[in-house]
Amino acid sequence: MSKEEESCSKCLHACRRRIEIRNFSNFASDMFSDIEIQRRVEKRTEASTSEVFSHDKRRRTETLDTPLLATPTALSPESLSSFSTASSDGETQFLATASSSSLVLPAVTPILFGSVSLSGRAREMEDAISVQPEFFRTQDGSTRLHFFAVFDGHGGSHVSALCKEKMHTVLAEELAALAAEEMDEHVWRSAVKRCFVRMDHLALSACACGRVGQPLCRCERSGIESEIVGSTAVVSIISEGSLLVANCGDSRAVLSRGGKAVPLSSDHKPDRPDELARIEAAGGRVIFVNGARVHGILAMSRALGDKYLKPVVTSEPEFFIRERTPEDECLILASDGLWDVLSNELACSVARKCLAEGGPALSTEDISSTSSAAEEANVNDGQKPEARCSMAAALLARLALGRRSTDNISVIVIDLRKR
Repeated sequence: MSKEEESCSKCLHACRRRIEIRNFSNFASDMFSDIEIQRRVEKRTEASTSEVFSHDKRRRTETLDTPLLATPTALSPESLSSFSTASSDGETQFLATASSSSLVLPAVTPILFGSVSLSGRAREMEDAISVQPEFFRTQDGSTRLHFFAVFDGHGGSHVSALCKEKMHTVLAEELAALAAEEMDEHVWRSAVKRCFVRMDHLALSACACGRVGQPLCRCERSGIESEIVGSTAVVSIISEGSLLVANCGDSRAVLSRGGKAVPLSSDHKPDRPDELARIEAAGGRVIFVNGARVHGILAMSRALGDKYLKPVVTSEPEFFIRERTPEDECLILASDGLWDVLSNELACSVARKCLAEGGPALSTEDISSTSSAAEEANVNDGQKPEARCSMAAALLARLALGRRSTDNISVIVIDLRKR
């Protein structure tokens, strides 16, 4: 074979090889392309499945994480020393969740309330407010109780602050201890009376520095500074069918029923005939110094704390129990900073107008210190019921300030209307 033929043969062989390589390359490219496409499809399908699973998981997690018992708020109470509004919306949410999971629970009407607490023209803030919707319920859920209280401190604020922090907890413990019995008037009285006894012991063992239950506290504020501190307490326990008021001191509870003011407490003043007799029987005296005072010092005959005046000044509360009726409109609990300058009738009239549909808006520019205050307020038809409760409390406090109240002013307005 000549060199030319050999060269031509090599050229043809190389050409065929290039063609084979090119064909194989195209085949491989197509093969890998198909594999890549298949891989992408599988990946997309997998991602879609993962997304569906993830979404379903989130949905199930949200359902599982939904609390069965939501804590109420007004109501968080935001700081109750300023302003709060609430309804037991937590229970409404609970019932909605329960119905979706086929649980059967007794229907509960949310309780609406508003509160305000002001230092007013006093130098120190010694008042305290406690609002605890559904603080206690029986095991079967048939009885649910709401706790409302106003504490008016004197000589300092640590006893009223202690009552705000502890009293509803102590009362719940006492009610739980009697839970085997039917929740009737006798049980309520017994539990509340024992609660006041325990709270008085705590108040007597509390030091002005904040320590509780340490009678031998040796801080610089122990001794007389802690012994002259006390607090009133007006407490209301409300259920679906009844309300109880326990009062110790000169704070007051007034019920608005059928357009009339119904007092649910009686101020414990030293010159009240029965209180005067009790004080003298205990070896005490009532001396008139800027009004009737126990030993010329304390302007009330009952209070929590006040160690230096025991046993003349007692912590035993007086009870008033009423069945709720369709005529009930609202309940007002307030310290004497309000009641010293406002009559029961005027306070109830203002609260009723605030709670009514189209009641007065929260505008105090045109409010005078006369009995026509509620009549002169502006009208706002679009306010929610819970907002009207807060509006009523704030309006009453503002009216007391306008009438030159010199004490702390604390007010709770509770809507008792059936909805």
